[in-house]
Amino acid sequence: MTAKTASHNAERDARAINARHGDIAPSEIAIGVVIGRTSEFFDFFVYAIASVLVFPALIFPYVDRLTGTFYSFAIFALAFIARPIGSLIFLRIDEILGRGTKLTIALFLLGSSTAAVAFLPGYDTIGIWAAVLLALFRIGQGVALGGAWDGLASLLALNAPENKRGWYAMIPQLGAPLGLIVSSALFAFFVTTLSPEDFLTWGWRYPFFVAFAINVVALFARLRMVSTPDYTALFESRELEPSRVVDTIRSDWRNIVIGAFAPLASFALFHMVTVFPLSWVYLFTKEAVARFLVIEVIGGFVGVLAVVASGLLADRFGRRSVLGASAAGIAVFSGFAPQLLDGGETGEVVFMIVGFALLGVAFGQSSGAVAANFATARRYTGAALTSDLAWLVGAGFAPLVALVLASKFGLVAAGAYLLSGAIGTLVALGINKELAQRN
Repeated sequence: MTAKTASHNAERDARAINARHGDIAPSEIAIGVVIGRTSEFFDFFVYAIASVLVFPALIFPYVDRLTGTFYSFAIFALAFIARPIGSLIFLRIDEILGRGTKLTIALFLLGSSTAAVAFLPGYDTIGIWAAVLLALFRIGQGVALGGAWDGLASLLALNAPENKRGWYAMIPQLGAPLGLIVSSALFAFFVTTLSPEDFLTWGWRYPFFVAFAINVVALFARLRMVSTPDYTALFESRELEPSRVVDTIRSDWRNIVIGAFAPLASFALFHMVTVFPLSWVYLFTKEAVARFLVIEVIGGFVGVLAVVASGLLADRFGRRSVLGASAAGIAVFSGFAPQLLDGGETGEVVFMIVGFALLGVAFGQSSGAVAANFATARRYTGAALTSDLAWLVGAGFAPLVALVLASKFGLVAAGAYLLSGAIGTLVALGINKELAQRN
C-alpha cells in the first residue's frame, strides 16, 4: 500500500508538471507512438544484426559459422517467449502502481538489458557462461517489451476519425522501418570503418549503447503524454485500463487467436527481408556485408513509403481488404523471390525493394486487425495479449526456421515457409469475417 501511494503521488506530481505547459495537441499522441515504436524496433534490429555478424564468432567459436548462427537465432527467440510473461507481470504493475510507473520500469529494464549486452565477454573469456548471460539479457529484453505496451496505439486508433482509421493504424508501424534504417546504417558504418578484428572486439558494442540512449528519450516522450491529465482522462473515458487477464482470455480467446494469426503473412515477410537475408548473404555468398546493410537501409526507406501508402489504401478499400490483398501478393512473392538472393547484386536489390514494398503495405495494417472485436473494457489487455502472441507465432522462430530450411533444402524451402504465413493470414481473415457476419 505504501508503494502504491508513493507511485500514485509521483504520477500526480508528473501530471501537475505537465499541466503547467498547457494541453498537448492530439498529434503528439502520434509522435509519442512513433518514438516509442522506433526505440523498440531499434533494439530489436541491433540485436538481430549482431546475431548474424557477432554472436556466432564471439559466443560460439567452437562450432562452424552456420551452426553458431543457429544457436544465436535460438537465443534470439527467447525474447518472444518471455514477452507474454512480461505482459502478465507488467499488467499487474499497471493495475497496482499505475501506467507511468509500469512504463518507467519496463523501459529501464529494456535499456539495461540491451546495454548489458555491450559489456558481454566472449567464450574465450568465460566459456559457456557467455551464452548463459546472453540468454538472460535476451529474456530481460523480452520481459521488458511485454511491459512496454502503453496503450497509446489503441488510444490513437480509438480517437481517429471514422474515415481515417487506416491512416492512424499505420502510424505505430512506422517504427519498424525507421528502427531498421538507423540500426543498419550504424552497423554499416562500423563494419566499413573498422578492421574485422576491431569490429569483433569492440566496434559492435557501440550500437547497444546507442539503444540505451534512445530508450531514455523514448521513455520521456511517452511519459510526457501518459502523465498528462487530458490523456489520463481519455484513457479512463475509453476504458483503456487493464482488465483481468484470466477474464479477458476466457471471454475473448477466439479474438486473441484470430488476431495473432491475421498478421502472420507480414510477420513472416518481416524476417524474410530483414534478418534472414543478412544471414544468407553473410554465410552463403561472397557479397560484402556493409553493402548489403546499405541495401537494407534503402529497403527501409521503401518500407516507410509503403507503410504510409497502406494507410491511404486502407481508408479507401478497408483494412481487411488491404491485409487480404497483401497476403495474396506475399504468396505470389514467396514462389520466386527468395531465389533472387542467389542472383548477385541485382537480384538482392530487387528482392529487398519488392519485399519491403509488400511488407510496408501488409505490416502497416497488421496492428490490431481485429481490435474492434474486443469489448471496450477488455481492449487494453486484449490488444497486449494479441500482440505478444502474434510476435511469438509469426516472428519468434522465423529467422531460425527459415535459415534451417534454406540451408538444408535451398531457398525455395524458405519461400514455402513464407507461403505458409500468407495462408495463415487469409484463413484468419476469413474466419474473422464469418464471425463478424454471425455476430
